[in-house]
Amino acid sequence: MIRPTIRPMVRPVISRIAVAPSGFKESLSAQAAADAIADGVRRVVPDAEVDLIPLVDGGEGTAAALAASTGGRLVALPATGPVGEPMGTHFALLGCRDTAVVEMAAVAGLSLVPHSLRDPGATTTYGVGELIRAALDTGVRRVLVGCGDSGTSDGGAGALQALGARLLDADGFELPPGGRELSRLHHIDPSGLDPRLKDVELLVACNPYNVLCGERGVARVFGPQKGATPAQVEELSAGLENWAYVLTRDVAAPGTDLYGGRPGIDLRHGPGTGASGGLGAGLAALGARLLPRFEVLLNHLDLDARLARADLVVTAEGALDHQTPRGKVPAEVARRAKLHGRPVLALAGTLGEGAHDVPGVDACHGILPAPMALAEALLRASELLTDATERALRMILLGTRLPVHAEVSGTQRPSSVR
Repeated sequence: MIRPTIRPMVRPVISRIAVAPSGFKESLSAQAAADAIADGVRRVVPDAEVDLIPLVDGGEGTAAALAASTGGRLVALPATGPVGEPMGTHFALLGCRDTAVVEMAAVAGLSLVPHSLRDPGATTTYGVGELIRAALDTGVRRVLVGCGDSGTSDGGAGALQALGARLLDADGFELPPGGRELSRLHHIDPSGLDPRLKDVELLVACNPYNVLCGERGVARVFGPQKGATPAQVEELSAGLENWAYVLTRDVAAPGTDLYGGRPGIDLRHGPGTGASGGLGAGLAALGARLLPRFEVLLNHLDLDARLARADLVVTAEGALDHQTPRGKVPAEVARRAKLHGRPVLALAGTLGEGAHDVPGVDACHGILPAPMALAEALLRASELLTDATERALRMILLGTRLPVHAEVSGTQRPSSVR
């Protein structure tokens, strides 16, 4: 028997790791998730160069992250919260000084709605409009609205009311807040809208996959996550259909040029119109540009170059599943990493259907070591993420030490074990 000559492969050393997670909803900010992953990395590779790139998707933490990355600052102020009560909130002024960032989750996010009050038919985006007005008071030329993590489904009606529009029923009375009231909407009077809107560029960073109406409309896709019953989902869907019709007719109708509004805009099915419970549609009617969120938000982070320098890319989110490729952070990180041929590990609080099929993700790993209650998992998320990072990285390093038959010389195959 001719013995094979085994030529071991040269193993790459994992010395540079890019950590690019999103936040875990109602648990960890993107920065906290990045810090937890870094702690796990250093348990295994103490000397690794760890590049922390916490990523925001327009939801919680967006204003603070963009303020920090540009040398800007947060502006604290009171506004109306999602259940109609006053609360402390903020917006950001970026370092360039001509751009404000309004994070809708900071004033109308799901985490701000007590569990006992989670009714998307009643919650409002009124505070978002108040933050936009406050941003206008600073004299900025551009207002960027980050959409994500919303607790509302009012189509942006509350925001338009705060900006001066009047939403009237058939008897001429102003509608109360909430998406369930939109079925009674008869007319929108835009004459009182803040005139300063004509002089600023209004941008909305949103998930383009979210649309306002139809079978994939925002009420049906996200309403249950915000506390809607099946009956309420249908009620909200009908209300948003009427909202789109009246909004198009009275505010963004063809032939009008209200604040730069685009004639003929499709508020029912246009990309991003369903963002944050339909806030995208409401602002689009005022002439806002709805842009894919990563095109807007990642420009400040030099993300592509930082991924290219890494030996391994680690990303994370609360749930990895079939929704992840539809505009979620791990999918975007994986897509960009693969442009540079970098391997990607994704960590997640839960692994759902489709978790192993996210394009560009080479391996995924759940952070729970054993079944546990959701409340405990949320409380221990940082610890669990650190431990999971350690376990996953040890497995990766074990794989680099396994013998590989890279090349077998000789004319006879080695005999099988009998």
